Amino acid sequence: MDQQDRSSKKFHEMLEAPVDRLIVKLAIPSILSMLTTSFYNMADTFFVSKLDTSSTAAVGVTFASMSIIQALGFFFGQGSGTYMSRELGAKHRDNASRMASTAFFYAFLAGLVLCVLGHFFATEIATLTGSTPTILPHAIAYLSIIMFGAPVMMCSLLMNNQLRYQGSAAFGMIGIMSGGFLNMLLDPLFIFRFHLGVAGAAYATVLSQLTSFCILLTMTHRGGNIPISVRYVAPSRKLFREIVAGGLPSLFRQGTGSVATICLNVAAGAFGDAAIAAMSIVTRLAFIGASVIIGVGQGFQPVCGFSYGARAYQRLRDGYRFGLRLNLCFGLFVSIIGFTFADSILRLFRDDPMVIHIGILALRAQCVTFTTMALIIITNMTLQVTRHTKGAVLVSAGRSGLFLIPMVLVLPKLFGLNGLVWCQALSDGCAFLLSLFLIHQFFSQLPKEDGKPV
Repeated sequence: MDQQDRSSKKFHEMLEAPVDRLIVKLAIPSILSMLTTSFYNMADTFFVSKLDTSSTAAVGVTFASMSIIQALGFFFGQGSGTYMSRELGAKHRDNASRMASTAFFYAFLAGLVLCVLGHFFATEIATLTGSTPTILPHAIAYLSIIMFGAPVMMCSLLMNNQLRYQGSAAFGMIGIMSGGFLNMLLDPLFIFRFHLGVAGAAYATVLSQLTSFCILLTMTHRGGNIPISVRYVAPSRKLFREIVAGGLPSLFRQGTGSVATICLNVAAGAFGDAAIAAMSIVTRLAFIGASVIIGVGQGFQPVCGFSYGARAYQRLRDGYRFGLRLNLCFGLFVSIIGFTFADSILRLFRDDPMVIHIGILALRAQCVTFTTMALIIITNMTLQVTRHTKGAVLVSAGRSGLFLIPMVLVLPKLFGLNGLVWCQALSDGCAFLLSLFLIHQFFSQLPKEDGKPV
């Protein structure tokens, strides 16, 4: 089967296969990719936590910087991917090809800028993100190495997203999971065997991301996917505007998340290193739980993009409802497990009584409103793919910025430690109400009947 036949087969599958089975098929590799990305971060936290509390907190502090790399990677990846899925649904493959390689070029340049900034300003960045004097040396050691790999990490995220929006999530999964497993093998080797400490965790992450990069680049040339190639690079104002329109919600979601994490670290610092360590562990645990919900949303995104581009509006509605039901069931399951076994889960990371005490409070608080993420995430992705940028940005900024940052700045001062641990849960509740309003508006304005097939 040649490239054109594979592309045609994929087009018909995206618009004709039963929507529930298709979303599950696309969601499984997306979920595995998201879980692997979570384990990249969690593996570092887990192994570094065996050193001491300050090292554990250092990895948590630098998570904000990692989030910036991820924010820009998702900005270019989802910004280009949403455009590509719509163009493929409308049978405009040439436009999608130019977007794929041009966005890769932009992402690599942005990564180089972060690499330079990380090299020269590691101390200032670590201090800004909430390092205390005892955490600072460990944070600098970790951050200066991580930022060196920014170009590769950003391009890996971009290619994974582009493959997913083309309906080839399994290809992206292979690249991401290969790097993830390598990271989990290299972490204990570099940290303990080579006695590199927290720097060893950073080296393991960068080498693993480089492996993912090479595999993902190969995958873009297979299975009817759009290849990354220099000859397709065509920088233009139009393409960049499309990246901004599709990627801005992701940038706000990740970017405001980084700012919120910094504020959270600073607020937690008032309660000591143990509080920073506890909140960083819980933040990453919550992200692991959210990975499945995000993965289901990502499985729906290419279906949404193709359907919207082909004006198959009822298919879009059916896909949204199925994805929402699936996420609600999973969110409820995770909430019950996390709330019930919070103590046992926290003890896997630290035996520090104060870390465990604060971690239990924070984890149970997040479990109370965790199911709201089902609606928040899939609504955000629907608005993003269909180019309802303002609504998507509002939802993105709402959960991690518009609501969370003011709460982090105010509640700990008013209610002490209890105020700190309840910030995210209350923010999720507000974001849920906003998402409910915006998705109701979206579907009320969506045409009731399908448009003329392209």
